[in-house]
Amino acid sequence: MDDAIKAAIADAVTREPFARSFGIELLLLEDGFSRVEMTYDPARQNNIYGRAHGGAVFGLIDEAFETAAQTDGTVAVAMNVNVTYIASPEPGARLWAEARRMAQTKRTATYDIRVGDANGRLIAVCQALAFRTGKPIPFL
Repeated sequence: MDDAIKAAIADAVTREPFARSFGIELLLLEDGFSRVEMTYDPARQNNIYGRAHGGAVFGLIDEAFETAAQTDGTVAVAMNVNVTYIASPEPGARLWAEARRMAQTKRTATYDIRVGDANGRLIAVCQALAFRTGKPIPFL
């Protein structure tokens, strides 16, 4: 993976309003792979039942997907994302999401994404399909 692309994606994440609002950090970025983390904050990320909102977990999934899918330096956008929620995280849990490219063609790429907590508990699994536009990422 090109160092300039890696630096540009890392910088974009630190400036992205969504990632900042959720406290999402990019920890590892390699060709077709990303690891992001956030701390689950019940005061801001709970649902009506007092548990983690699925959108909060999905936000972490999407950030891992977004960053892994751009590692070749071109814009990729989500076509389909299928999430299975397995467990609800505990309040204050440090959550991680890892996105790994499983297959790629000229126009699409498939990713396996997993979310877990610091205790090794699996929170969610995801299969995602990206459309590869072929256009260079604009923040390079």
